[in-house]
Amino acid sequence: MSCWPDSRFTDLLGIAHPLIQAPMLGAGADIMIGVAQAGGLASLACATLSLEAIRSEVATFRAACDQPLNLNFFCHQPPEYDEAAIEQWKSLFKAYYSELGADYDAPTPISSRAPFDEATCALVEELRPEVVSFHFALPAPEFVARVKACGARVLSSATTVDEAQWLEHHGCDAIIAMGYEAGGHRAMFLHRELTTQIGTFALVPQIVDAVSVPVIAAGGIADARGIAAAFALGASAVQIGTAYLFCPEAKLARAHHRALREAQASDTALTNLFTGRPARGIVNRVMRELGPLNPQAPAFPLAGGVLLPLKAKSGADSGDFINLWAGQAFPLSPGRMAELTSYELTRKFIDDYAARSTCL
Repeated sequence: MSCWPDSRFTDLLGIAHPLIQAPMLGAGADIMIGVAQAGGLASLACATLSLEAIRSEVATFRAACDQPLNLNFFCHQPPEYDEAAIEQWKSLFKAYYSELGADYDAPTPISSRAPFDEATCALVEELRPEVVSFHFALPAPEFVARVKACGARVLSSATTVDEAQWLEHHGCDAIIAMGYEAGGHRAMFLHRELTTQIGTFALVPQIVDAVSVPVIAAGGIADARGIAAAFALGASAVQIGTAYLFCPEAKLARAHHRALREAQASDTALTNLFTGRPARGIVNRVMRELGPLNPQAPAFPLAGGVLLPLKAKSGADSGDFINLWAGQAFPLSPGRMAELTSYELTRKFIDDYAARSTCL
């Protein structure tokens, strides 16, 4: 492969190919190693990991390859615990507790996601990743300055043009344009209104026109056609997520693994039931019966606590009460029909794009 239509992102990071494996639950060191060895940028989702688990995943990755690595963190403000609101929320699930024999009167577990703070910033300074990416805006300016001082490039996700401009103004080296199609949590931080969110291929060119830093297209990209479309609209790179969950290295619940293979293209929806923030996943029983979006959901990430006993009681084969994160393009993944390792999948994206490109 001789060139890509835009080399700004590959030049910025020193990687061979402008393809990012999205940070996701289930994508640990084994997936990351394959992506990096194929020339893409590997990413680790850190928000649900302990500091020691992050160290362990990074050590495994570094022992296997010397390619750039992206550590991803959330930037939310932890909410105050409102017991009355939690109990009101829990009451919506009472029938499920009775059905499954879960103890409704037991204390409600607390669902947590670690925000970027002093401890995680110190860990970044210790581990010195080449890239640090954020979800839900950016951390405090002093943290951004410290991340950059240790040599990392800073990325974050925008779902609107004004979010992208805000990120550029506050120091992002590249911006992920996250379309409505994308799986997992919406990166919204200046807005709460879902009805005004737009799709990837409308969002990318608008952000490209509005900022001077490289733009990464994310959402609805699962094969070479999507990659080509993103570059045609001015993206400097693409970020691909759900397609990697089909790889044998992915560590997924059995129910999630099954849903990815059996669901139809129209079977995803945005929901706040599992964490309190809108996130796209495959529709399951609790989403169908309660509705995917509920205004009573407590603030992120507290909504998920009431579901933990139901998840435990329903068993590993049930997807009724767990999040099944997936983007709208998941049926297009080459790995859905033929199992591919993360290395093979990354190479297929690159080679398939090359075969249809006049530039390469």
